[in-house]
Amino acid sequence: MSASTLLIVALLLLALGVGLLGIAGLWLSGQQQRTAATLQGALRSREPRAPAESGTPPPVAAAPRGWAWLATLGERFNGGRIEAALLAPEDRLLLDQAGWHTRVGTATFLALRLLIALAGLLLATMFYDGDGLSRVVVMGAALGAGVLLPKFALRAWATRLRRRVSAELPLLIDLLRLLQGVGFSMDQSLQTLGDKLRSAIPVLGREIQQANIAYMHGRSRQQSLRRLAESFGDEDLRSLVQLMLQVHEHGGAVQEPLRQFSVRLREQRRSALKEKVGKLSVKMTIVMMLTLLPALMLVLSGPAIIALANAVNRLG
Repeated sequence: MSASTLLIVALLLLALGVGLLGIAGLWLSGQQQRTAATLQGALRSREPRAPAESGTPPPVAAAPRGWAWLATLGERFNGGRIEAALLAPEDRLLLDQAGWHTRVGTATFLALRLLIALAGLLLATMFYDGDGLSRVVVMGAALGAGVLLPKFALRAWATRLRRRVSAELPLLIDLLRLLQGVGFSMDQSLQTLGDKLRSAIPVLGREIQQANIAYMHGRSRQQSLRRLAESFGDEDLRSLVQLMLQVHEHGGAVQEPLRQFSVRLREQRRSALKEKVGKLSVKMTIVMMLTLLPALMLVLSGPAIIALANAVNRLG
């Protein structure tokens, strides 16, 4: 392996490390933003408010002190061509799924992409000694890696959140049935799920709590639950939100529809699991043919081959 190849690998690993560090900081920033927003919403709900103030949206939390300079840097490019080039609709959807689609979160993510890309380009310029086309290729690769690494990390995090949402959905339905069975209204059930039962469903409980905060600040129940229904791309979750909205608007018994919905959801997941197990069995058959069968043939036929070789030697 040549020195230039080792240098390129080192630059990519360095850009990956910086990107992961930035994503970790962005995640901590989002956590602190949500905590501050929850605290402010709880304090404001206890204060008497005028009717004209009830429709104001919740305030946007400021960035933590350690990452405020990133948000300040990213906000300088808001509405410009750089933001349009680096923040595609897919990126905004990923930010929304990760819970970072706020002014501060978007600005911080944009600043991270810019800084990592510039750092990769600077390192490639300083340490790569080639010239001509190879130098242009290395610099372009370093720049592209710096731009794409934060997006890959954000996509992995959003995929992980979608899987957790899919795993928590049956438990959410069961908890909602339980709360409706003891006489809670839909608003009381959502408030209990967001405040007291968050530990059972961490991701969905956090989203429901954010929806409750938006509802307390004057938004309608449909507007407050829009993110929960649309951000994660789960059809079952979208159907559950539509059911909750219908019960909230028109009332009625919801235990039996929730029970049927839960049974149908579990049947679908059981069928999907059986299909996955069937495909895995076929794949394992090929693996066993390639690995276990040669070893088995060697164990069974090895003594006979050794005995035959000894007999041939004696005859010779």
